[in-house]
Formats: sequence, C-alpha cells, structure tokens
Amino acid sequence: MSIAQTPPASYYAVIFTSTRSEADKGYEAMASAMVNLAAQQPGYLGMETARDSIGITVSYWENLEAIAAWQRNAAHLVAQQRGRELWYDSFKTRICRVERDYGFQRE
Repeated sequence: MSIAQTPPASYYAVIFTSTRSEADKGYEAMASAMVNLAAQQPGYLGMETARDSIGITVSYWENLEAIAAWQRNAAHLVAQQRGRELWYDSFKTRICRVERDYGFQRE
C-alpha cells in the first residue's frame, strides 16, 4: 500500500487505532473486504494502514456525511460487530478535519 493521494485540503480523516486479540479466524478476509468496500463508497478519497503491536488505519473522506454513510454500511456494521466480539482487545476511532497537507515524493 502506498501513501494516499488526497486532494487539496480541506477533507476529513478517520483514524482507527487498534490492538488485536488472539483470535484470527476470518480477520484477514474481512479486513481485505472492508478495504475494497470502503474504496467503492461515495466520498472516499484513500487509505493508509500499518500494523505492529498497534494497528493504525487512516481513511480519507470528502465530508462528514460520507463518513457517516460508511459507518452505517451494512457490511461494515457486521465487521464492526465481529471486531468487538473477536478480533480486537481495544480500539479508538478519531475523526479529524485536515486543514493543510504537504509532502515529498522522489521522482
């Protein structure tokens, strides 16, 4: 996965930080399905993810309405429930407005 190519600010970021439980059954398949499904949602701009002892996924969205619609997506609701029941010991979701961004890319 590479750095998401987002539009000029402003837009929104959803930061999902988690610690995993010992349960693995079905996690990778569900995580992959959610990445693919999120990318199909109106207002989706991109995603970045990393996992070591703590997992961090940042998804980018055009507006708060797009985030709310993603949160209510039926398949996403199932994934959220399974996460609480099986896959996560803890998690935190933060929603932020990106006011400015800048970067560097080697050509």
